[in-house]
Amino acid sequence: MAVANKEAKASVKIIRVTPNKARFVLNQIRGLKLEEAERVLAFSNRDVAGDILKVVRSASANAALVLNAEPAELRISRCWADEGPTLKRFMPRAQGRAYRIRKRTCSITVCVEATK
Repeated sequence: MAVANKEAKASVKIIRVTPNKARFVLNQIRGLKLEEAERVLAFSNRDVAGDILKVVRSASANAALVLNAEPAELRISRCWADEGPTLKRFMPRAQGRAYRIRKRTCSITVCVEATK
């Protein structure tokens, strides 16, 4: 019977960025070693990369406590962005009309596991 690798995870709720924009960056770091993922996020032009970098570093700290693993032997096993609550606003338009503006949010979760 195989024992599953233990994971450490970190998440952040209600970030003011759309889930699709966050998923674009998360797809770039999925499966990478922790040091390489931090490097990719540090040099990314996307604004959400800074928020994702904080979550990755938090997951690394959680792994140090839970798994007793060094950051050099960690890799990102899973990461995803789910939809959060949508803020609904209205924009005044011509002739007394109003258009709805949907300000979307997301929650980001990153899981890391030890490779050794």
